Amino acid sequence: MASSLTTASTGTPGSGKTFLGHPRGLATLFFTEMWERFSYYGMRALLVLYLVSGGADAATGSQGGGLAMTAATATAIYSVYVSMVYLMAMPGGWFGDRVWGARKTVTIAGFVIIAGHVSLALPGQAMFFVGLALVAAGSGLLKANISTMVGHLYDGPDDSRRDGGFTLFYIGINLGAFVAPFVVGTIGEKVNWHLGFALAAAGMAVGLACFLSFSKSLSPKSSVVPNPLSSDERKAILVKVSLVAVLVAAFYGVVVALGMYTLNWALVPITLAGLIIPVAVLVRIKRDRDLDKTEQSKMTGYIWFFVAAAVFWMIYDQGGSTLALFADGKTSDTVFGFGFPATWYQSLNPLFVMALAPVFAWLWLWLARKNQEPNTIVKFAMGLVLVGASFFVFIVPMNMAGDGTKVSPMWLVSIYMIQTIGELCLSPVGLSVTTKMAPQKYASQMMGVWFLAVTAGDCTTGLLSLAGVDLNGTGIIAMQASLAVLAGFAIYMYRKKVQGLMGSVH
Repeated sequence: MASSLTTASTGTPGSGKTFLGHPRGLATLFFTEMWERFSYYGMRALLVLYLVSGGADAATGSQGGGLAMTAATATAIYSVYVSMVYLMAMPGGWFGDRVWGARKTVTIAGFVIIAGHVSLALPGQAMFFVGLALVAAGSGLLKANISTMVGHLYDGPDDSRRDGGFTLFYIGINLGAFVAPFVVGTIGEKVNWHLGFALAAAGMAVGLACFLSFSKSLSPKSSVVPNPLSSDERKAILVKVSLVAVLVAAFYGVVVALGMYTLNWALVPITLAGLIIPVAVLVRIKRDRDLDKTEQSKMTGYIWFFVAAAVFWMIYDQGGSTLALFADGKTSDTVFGFGFPATWYQSLNPLFVMALAPVFAWLWLWLARKNQEPNTIVKFAMGLVLVGASFFVFIVPMNMAGDGTKVSPMWLVSIYMIQTIGELCLSPVGLSVTTKMAPQKYASQMMGVWFLAVTAGDCTTGLLSLAGVDLNGTGIIAMQASLAVLAGFAIYMYRKKVQGLMGSVH
């Protein structure tokens, strides 16, 4: 690998100058995604703490100035927000494929995200929810298309540089996620919440500037609309969208006029939609008569993976809500006399990913050479057992903090590390198995289906919070841990049946 921009041979995508031996466009997308993740994870690190923060506390140095919501409401909002980011990846991909093309969609997404963070930087609950909606929509649009643009840089699936390029891109994601809590989190939590959100907007602005300034390095395919809408399709969609918008506006207009509106009137329908849509999508694909017997069998097998992934993300994504609230209120904020804000815990996961991902890549190769590498089903089972084990560990410091004692930060460090190891067992494998088991007719849509597992898991968390379940209690933590471990063992025990449904996929 080259250590700087060098000259490459012509005739392949990204020919000319290269970035670490890869097409130069990878540098453009690397830095765009790094700054977008900086903005996203910086804002996410602040979100729950901002929601529960009330008046300033002179004893603790808390700045106050948040929305003073309950922990349950904050967890529900956080869960719904994260689920919508992943739900929006499906329409985001549709816009890239049928309306704007990947490059234009990413550009529009960047401006939408900036507008969202600017809205969050303005005081007031109304601007907060407008900002949250804009960031979720923009992140979904960008997420679905920027990875596609990385693929466009290479000469098809057989290009030997392709896997390495996506690995570098993945490093960019985690680098942005790692730095963000130290910058955005510290300023937001310790100085001013809205200044923190403004820094997130600045981060996205830098990323968008990188993208626009060096867009000539990208593949021309990124500007192409692969399957453009016909004029009749465009008119039909506009009519349907307008009709739905009018009906929703009329419904909520009546609710407000009757004085019945509360936050739950918005959160509950969105949460239910986040559960119903993934199920509806899977049922639609499974019942498609165009699928042959082998594809039907693979889809039946894939449902096992989808449900397992939803259970995994239900627990894993509480790292930014349940664990964040525990870090803020019940965990010591000093190590060897050095004080730090609670948002810094959000840097642990990307740090562990960057440190452990190469180790796991080496481990799987080493085991494969010995013909002992666990198959996809076993790796999924391992991921579920590990994420469940992390919550069993969590019960210990929860009990220790029951009398008001602040526990050691090492408890949360351990929990985040166990969850990251589980993620490295399940997430990369899930992406791979999704592409391998996708019916030919739905090859491009199935990646969006995989993201819907995150939506389903987070919406389950949100619905529990809205139903009044205390997700910060030891009982519900133990129940979730048991569910994950039992799901892991169930997949392992039925691995031969699932493997039979998968056909030739291993």
